[in-house]
Amino acid sequence: MSEKRSKRKVFLKKIITKRRLVILNEETFEEIFSFKLNILNVFIVATIGAIFLISITSYIIAFTPLREYIPGYSSSKLKQDAIDLGLKSDSLEFALKKNDAYIQSVKKVLTGDLEYAKVNKDSIMASEYVDPSEYNFNASDEEMELRKQVDQESKKSKK
Repeated sequence: MSEKRSKRKVFLKKIITKRRLVILNEETFEEIFSFKLNILNVFIVATIGAIFLISITSYIIAFTPLREYIPGYSSSKLKQDAIDLGLKSDSLEFALKKNDAYIQSVKKVLTGDLEYAKVNKDSIMASEYVDPSEYNFNASDEEMELRKQVDQESKKSKK
């Protein structure tokens, strides 16, 4: 057990120990800049940078038109065009069936194969008779004035 603890302490000490990164000019050995780093800080910065790059890339792919270039994603315009073409084909199919039925009925009339419809005369006679005297067909005063105005305008336009 003590070996594990000592190994952990040694590993922790290596990670936390400060190190110096120095950038030098090779010809003059002049120090351009330097950093004091430890392995833990470098690991944390690299991990955060990787997560940031992955999230930005995912966002760009998910919410921009770039996703259309990835296999498996179809464009929204393509989906809308497919729906429109489906609706048009359905309406054209309906119109074609309607025209075929019309042509068949015209053929029957021209060849004389038409069956005459039998009319039930009793149902025609039994329909309600409407007495025209029940309704007032006289024009109102407003309607008479409108008729006069229309007549006057038509006479003026003829002249």
